[in-house]
Amino acid sequence: MSIVTVGIDLAKNVFAVHGIDAAGKALLVKPRVARDQLATLVAELPPCLIGMEACSGAHHWARLFSVHGHTVKLMAPRLVAPYRMSGKRGKNDAADAAAICEAVTRPNMRFVPTKNEHQQAILCLHRTRQGFVEERTAVYNRLRGLLAEFGVVLPQKPDRLRREIGAHLESLPGWASRCISDLLEHVGSVEDRLAEYDRAIADVARNDARSRQLMQLRGIGPTTASALLASIGMGHDFKNGRQVAAWLGLTPEQHSSGGKQRLGSITKAGDAYLRTLLVLGARAVTANLGDKQDRFSRWVRSLVERRGYWRAAVAIAAKNARLAWAVLQFGDAFKPEPNSR
Repeated sequence: MSIVTVGIDLAKNVFAVHGIDAAGKALLVKPRVARDQLATLVAELPPCLIGMEACSGAHHWARLFSVHGHTVKLMAPRLVAPYRMSGKRGKNDAADAAAICEAVTRPNMRFVPTKNEHQQAILCLHRTRQGFVEERTAVYNRLRGLLAEFGVVLPQKPDRLRREIGAHLESLPGWASRCISDLLEHVGSVEDRLAEYDRAIADVARNDARSRQLMQLRGIGPTTASALLASIGMGHDFKNGRQVAAWLGLTPEQHSSGGKQRLGSITKAGDAYLRTLLVLGARAVTANLGDKQDRFSRWVRSLVERRGYWRAAVAIAAKNARLAWAVLQFGDAFKPEPNSR
């Protein structure tokens, strides 16, 4: 019998491959396959189902294997772990490949959609921009910490910090003044890079019709729209908008038993970056309510009064996640109504 299912444990240089036939018998067991030999090995196999964990390089290999007629499915590593027979074989690359081969055949397994090169390129923009944001925050914190050593305490807002710091430079000792000046110069260059990446992301969003549709929703701007589109594509891997909200960790965790429902805080599962963008957009919606009396604004206002500010922000973010899926799934056929509840 020929090989029908293959599990591949991905790595940087040495991979493990485990292939089975329709009866589950292992026909291909290779615990050490060099990186330059993997593509050739898979190309020689008959079209089969290939399972891999969603990790660094997984989407590249998935696209490469699909060219040879294989069906490739990616899975979250935490969903594969229960299929590892640790008590029998222990933890090693060969056991991981066998567990992946077993997990990919499960009927209720949840898979990660394979991203194309354009989606990954857009996500590179977001990941690099987020790195600059974190670096900027770290530099400003370092500046305030160093200044505090000399009794200079300045506001947290970056604009005020940069504006007021000049008056204190001359009073600092020589090397301290040099360090503060260098940090200011460095954070200035980071700010310039951030502005460039913000413009690039905005241009990408404006030039894409689907992103423009997403930006019609209140609380979704260019950054959130392009990140959503690059992460979930057209939304075909989700059955409904509720699954998107759950995937992003915006739904409550259940502890229900005996017919009694117990709902806890949100799960915070999935993509933390997307969840953060949606919550920030929801906070912007709340901050700009003003005296608006449309149906959506009245709903948000009553929600804040009944459930509090943060629960309302999460509810708005979850609502936007569901609406975003509908926009991507149905396109022009879906007419978002920000005024609806």
